Amino acid sequence: MRTSLYPAVDELERRARALVRAAPGLLRLEEVGQSRAGRPLWLLSAGHADRHILAVAGAHANEPVGGASALRLAALFAGRPELLERLGCAWHFLLCLDPDGAHLAHGWQPEEPEPSLTECHRGFYRPAFARQPESLPLPPGELLPESATLVRILDELRPLAQFTLHGIEFGGAFVMMTRTVPGVADAFRRTAARLRVPVDRHPVDGPDWRLDPPGVLVLPDGHGAGERDPSGFVAESTWFHPRRHGTVTTLIETPAWAVPSVSDARPVTDPDRAAARLGEVLLGRSRELAAVLGTRLDGAVPEELAPLRDAARELLGVAPSIVASWAAEEPGLFRGYFATRGISARRIPLRVAAMASRALARTDPRTVEILDDLVREWSQELEKTYDLRWVPVAAQTGLHVRTMLDTARLLCDRR
Repeated sequence: MRTSLYPAVDELERRARALVRAAPGLLRLEEVGQSRAGRPLWLLSAGHADRHILAVAGAHANEPVGGASALRLAALFAGRPELLERLGCAWHFLLCLDPDGAHLAHGWQPEEPEPSLTECHRGFYRPAFARQPESLPLPPGELLPESATLVRILDELRPLAQFTLHGIEFGGAFVMMTRTVPGVADAFRRTAARLRVPVDRHPVDGPDWRLDPPGVLVLPDGHGAGERDPSGFVAESTWFHPRRHGTVTTLIETPAWAVPSVSDARPVTDPDRAAARLGEVLLGRSRELAAVLGTRLDGAVPEELAPLRDAARELLGVAPSIVASWAAEEPGLFRGYFATRGISARRIPLRVAAMASRALARTDPRTVEILDDLVREWSQELEKTYDLRWVPVAAQTGLHVRTMLDTARLLCDRR
């Protein structure tokens, strides 16, 4: 029997309730808000203390591993409450920040025994930038209800640490921290090595952040509240909101499929040519998609599929900006730098093709057939080019859990 490797969004609540029943004096579950579509936002809490730690899962619809990691750590606390006592903090897990997106991305559920990159993308969804609840609109914008719930929890708890649990489809692991905590970077790298998860030497995320290679990005002193995506999209962020309370936010990214070459520190013989090749791949595939789609995404799409259409159209539109941002960077001189960006150059059009196919599934079967062929072709090319290796879910969640515990211990030891 083939079984899903990650808990679906509705299953998160069921599993959390089972944990609470098994440890009623230690764990508790509370509905703390609702999504745009009226789905509950669940907060699972462990322990009682004056100091708090918050972990946020499911901020991106295509990253279900965070919920699995939250449940794993909560179960660990239920079985070993002395860990909580030793840290002297109550832990809180927001099990899924974007349940609406998670429902739309439910197909992004790798299955045993042989997860298929192509089949996973048949159900792919990642919201347009303004629909992602960790992004706060620049004033005078109105907060999404999910964002408002998270901001309220951060202001109520004033946590010592906020962890945001992410998982990319393929690549390497990395962390982003709003300030340096001595010892965290080395602990993270040791954990990744022990779990055989490659560390991304120079992630594409956080272009304005200070790189502490390999795989660690730290917010520079004096950085404002805005976060800039490589596409050029700028918004305020829930990562930065609790700095007013002294909170350190740590984003932990773990891959579903590992790409060893993102760790490659060997020099590149012709970096200018390698950089030009990145643009050729992304812009070439974007032009191919534009030719296939024409104005089809401008036509009638069922309301429940409109988010897929909007995300595909936006992502296709920002491809030139992403290439321009890479061109403006001081090019890396090592192979890992170009491996990471080569993956991104292929991932963006793959996502567009997958989401556009779903958006047009009921109205344009001929175009869907062409898009599905591209999804299969580009998935296979990715697997062949980068030698993708599935990372067991136990290792994915292990990287989240161990990094959270190490970071909390190092923070608590300093207080």
